[in-house]
Amino acid sequence: MSPTVVPSSVAKQAELLRKDGNNYFKKDRFGAAIDAYTEAITLCPNVPVYWTNRALCHRKRNDWTKVEEDCKRALQLDCNSVKAHYILGLALLQKEEYAEGVRELEKALDLGRGANPKGYMVEEIWQELAKAKYLEWEHASSKRSWELQNLKEACETALKEKYLLETEGFLDEFSNSNLEQLEALGQVFRKAVETDIPAEVPDYLCCKITLDILRDPVITPSGVTYERLVILNHLQKVGNFDPVTREPLNESDLIPNLAIKEAVHAFLDKHGWAYKMD
Repeated sequence: MSPTVVPSSVAKQAELLRKDGNNYFKKDRFGAAIDAYTEAITLCPNVPVYWTNRALCHRKRNDWTKVEEDCKRALQLDCNSVKAHYILGLALLQKEEYAEGVRELEKALDLGRGANPKGYMVEEIWQELAKAKYLEWEHASSKRSWELQNLKEACETALKEKYLLETEGFLDEFSNSNLEQLEALGQVFRKAVETDIPAEVPDYLCCKITLDILRDPVITPSGVTYERLVILNHLQKVGNFDPVTREPLNESDLIPNLAIKEAVHAFLDKHGWAYKMD
């Protein structure tokens, strides 16, 4: 079925309503903005930006159910909408659906880098993704800690009951052997808990200029890895040279460091590290 053709006069009116909504949004009049976008949607329901704009208003009002609904509708119309994937990811995180939220943010980041790698949204999405990965890890870690504690208590109870049965119900105090078994049990569970303790970010995963964890790493002919936006800013404002080695350097010399990028992702997946943000 071919899409419904919207008369140009109707489309023009919908665009005027969108602009009205944008003006209301800038003035923090989110209710009025929602009304304007809703009218635009009524006139032209197949324009994704009307849905994502309204979702942004719902986000400002913390109405995450409506945020999710509008973003999903926008993605039905345009599966490559960076904004829709991004805001949907935030909505899913609010519902504590961390894995799904992370996937949406990763999709938004990939699409954003492809469309406008220097755009402000790429930076914003990355920050939210880093926090989301930490939340995902923290949630899983808390669940594992609770399960480990319950298992530890069950094992201790079983060990004590076993000793009671062996001594026909007479138990004044544990023998050295039993105490050693309990201590060994405690060491096993302490070792299991240690794997959930976050680690410091290794130096090789950090930009040599900002010392922050790398997001979009590039490597120079000298073998030094920098954050792409940071080194580009250096080349534009300071000069065409490598800030560490002082060797001549141009933007065309920069190559994506895919190995470090994968290492960063692996580190975040394992430790859930949320890097320090200003």
